[in-house]
Amino acid sequence: MLTATGATALTAAATDGTAAAAAGGSGAARPGSRPPATAQPPGRELRALLREIDPSRIEATVRKLVSFGTRHTLSAQDDPDRGIGAARDWLLAELRSYAAASGGRMTAGLQSYVQQPASRIPTATRITNVVATLRGSVTPERVYVVSGHYDSRATDVMDATSDAPGADDDASGVAVVLELARVLARRRPASTIVFAAVAGEEQGLYGAAHMAQRFEEAGTDVRAMFTNDIVGSSTADDGTRDPYTVRLFAEGVPSSETPEQAAIRRSVGGENDSATRQLARFVRDVADNDATGMRVRVIHRRDRYRRGGDHIPFLERGYPAARFTEPAEDFAHQHQDVRVDETGKQYGDLPEFCDFDYIARVARVNAAALWTLAQAPDAPRDAKIVTATLTNATELVWTRGTEPDLAGYEVVWRETTDPEWTHVVPVGDVTRHEVDLSKDNVFFGVRAVDRAGLRSPVAFPDPQS
Repeated sequence: MLTATGATALTAAATDGTAAAAAGGSGAARPGSRPPATAQPPGRELRALLREIDPSRIEATVRKLVSFGTRHTLSAQDDPDRGIGAARDWLLAELRSYAAASGGRMTAGLQSYVQQPASRIPTATRITNVVATLRGSVTPERVYVVSGHYDSRATDVMDATSDAPGADDDASGVAVVLELARVLARRRPASTIVFAAVAGEEQGLYGAAHMAQRFEEAGTDVRAMFTNDIVGSSTADDGTRDPYTVRLFAEGVPSSETPEQAAIRRSVGGENDSATRQLARFVRDVADNDATGMRVRVIHRRDRYRRGGDHIPFLERGYPAARFTEPAEDFAHQHQDVRVDETGKQYGDLPEFCDFDYIARVARVNAAALWTLAQAPDAPRDAKIVTATLTNATELVWTRGTEPDLAGYEVVWRETTDPEWTHVVPVGDVTRHEVDLSKDNVFFGVRAVDRAGLRSPVAFPDPQS
């Protein structure tokens, strides 16, 4: 057992960890902001990858999707020029063109089923997701998913014939997914990344629910899922602009929590330490910096107030999942018929209200998170705090990972009132560590480190009798 020699040694190690993270120059070149102690500065490979993300290609994707007139889930599926079928076929062709440059690592295809009549689905309707999978080269069983929804709507959610351009909601999110697929197809991630343009979101999250169900039935180890929905504009309804912030919605109490899990959570105070909250902290660690040019504003909610998105079916199945959304929505350009009112105000979700440089920065945030997740070791499994005996020290145990480049582990901790991890303690290539601090007073976590210095998300330990 590796034991800290006391609070002095712990504080020294923590200070070193914090200083090392801060020295990375992360994110926060903004006044009054400082990176978390766990921040990971972007390396040369990641910076090069992020520079390849092209706002002009993102703009071309948004305008192409808008050109199909409507992409309503109930619109035409066999018209080559208008409707959701035309959009589906174009998306598949694009993803297959990226896959052709991947050296066989990426495949692209359709994931389809017939939805029987249900809420907002009056007749049996084929719903089709367009999916590309970039297989990992070292740990392909670990899967990371990024999505946007390609269906659109007008004011009346059942109106399948009127123009519904859906530039911001959600051609912007699909453009992020396509640009990530294009850039990453030529690279060799250690773990598997899935790029998905899903349908049926506006009618009730149908496409995402089908995708999540298929992952669950196959026993797929989805370690993280991000949906990009309404990420196209940096301008609020009052005209103010915030072009360097993206919101990341991340739930605390898990949607899939069982009564037994709820009892444990209440007993240890883990409301702010779900796997999704650790994922959100990780995104800030790796993507809130000068390489993306963005501030990641983590919102401690599952989604916007009483609203929802395509990450929710994943959360309901126990997968860590979060939603990226622009900093402030303009509802005149979302879920609106295209029209000009008597005052001359333009309504409708049109591409002229999108900020394509902003979408590119959101894509860089996604890329930084996905690439680092796919390259870094997995979060420690079976992390526990030993509670067999009462003591004012804290003993943590975990299972060693199997990655060939695994270098060791770090213990992190914070005060119970802090939202971010504030102290980092390197503990070496061990599976047990004792800290001279009481588990009653602070929260602990464990993360893995590889030989390249990449860190996993934090694992929040359960109690072990």
